[in-house]
Amino acid sequence: RNGGVDAAHRAGQSGPIDLSSTNLRGSDLRGVDLRTADMRGAYCHSVDIRGVDLSSAQLEGASFHMARVSGAYFPANVSADELRLSVELGTRIRCR
Repeated sequence: RNGGVDAAHRAGQSGPIDLSSTNLRGSDLRGVDLRTADMRGAYCHSVDIRGVDLSSAQLEGASFHMARVSGAYFPANVSADELRLSVELGTRIRCR
């Protein structure tokens, strides 16, 4: 799949969003409720998720190469090293 994020999921809206296997390259996801998003296998090259809460999101297999992640909350099952490798090298996230 290729596409963006539905405006209904911007700040103030709730409910899980399915972004699994989606190409999100270059998307600005600030203000999107991604707490419980399914982002398994998503391609997130250069996305802006600064300050976004992903604390309960499913991120297995997602890639965050060159993403802007400052202040983002990631699930406890994603280690700092795993995230660093994904941002720096584009590796796919492996959850513990």
